[in-house]
Amino acid sequence: MVVAMAIDAVFGWPERLFRAIGHPVTWLGKLVHRVDVACNRDSDPPTGRRAAGIAATLLAIALPTVLAWLVQSQLTTTWSRILIAGILAWPLVALRSLHDHVSAVAQPLQSGDLGTARTAVAQIVGRDPAALDEAGIARAAIESLAENASDGVVAPLFWGAILGLPGIVGYKAINTLDSMIGHRTPRHEAFGWAAARIDDVANFFPARLTGMLFALLSGQRRVAMRRMISDGPRHRSINAGWPEAAMAGALGVRLSGPRIYDGAVADEPWLNAGAADPRAADIGDALKLYRRAMLLFAVLLLVLAVV
Repeated sequence: MVVAMAIDAVFGWPERLFRAIGHPVTWLGKLVHRVDVACNRDSDPPTGRRAAGIAATLLAIALPTVLAWLVQSQLTTTWSRILIAGILAWPLVALRSLHDHVSAVAQPLQSGDLGTARTAVAQIVGRDPAALDEAGIARAAIESLAENASDGVVAPLFWGAILGLPGIVGYKAINTLDSMIGHRTPRHEAFGWAAARIDDVANFFPARLTGMLFALLSGQRRVAMRRMISDGPRHRSINAGWPEAAMAGALGVRLSGPRIYDGAVADEPWLNAGAADPRAADIGDALKLYRRAMLLFAVLLLVLAVV
């Protein structure tokens, strides 16, 4: 997993490579789309759709996980397991791409170019960017950084450290399922029930670990830890609130709160209520904290491997 982090930190996922072969997450997305189309029938009753969703979810997780296990079982020497498995795990770590996407918001926002900043933030959040002012753009970028540090970096590496290549592949299958069918929409509320519940379980420990990394490395360690413990459970997500609340306390800003999706206002609670709204400079501070936290996580993984 440290090898995967190192490669991704240096190279990311090059655009030329993406054009040539795509990306493993897009391959997983195609698999999820196929089981959704094949198994999620509008004519079925909710109980039938939930049962079909459970079977489809388990199938979409099992297929790539078993394939990863078969590949790993062929790596017989220590160094082949470390290097080859690390290379294969590399595209499943969003370490650099997350940093680059959030930086793309920070740079134009700091220069006062709200239009470009709104375009950039629309790539990483689902809320209506046209309704966002400077504080709203900064808040969206920082929240996305905190949440995806868990979902896109810590969680896959956490499961990879425990279960090897099958762990990281299985987690990415779970996370892709949740992002595609784990929503409370008329089509997916019943069918995606299992995907959403499994994703909640898979992210339970990584989300809290990510929040602790942010809190421990911040200049406001006690405040960040208190905000994580008190405000994290108030978030609409049982997991995302922990790293977001820790980040809010670490930066001394308020996050979450009401936002607009598809023209409708979602009245979400504030994290670190009473603090100031974030500004463009706070995104840079959040990125610095993210880099330190991910470096510490890599060191912890390396120590764990050696011990």
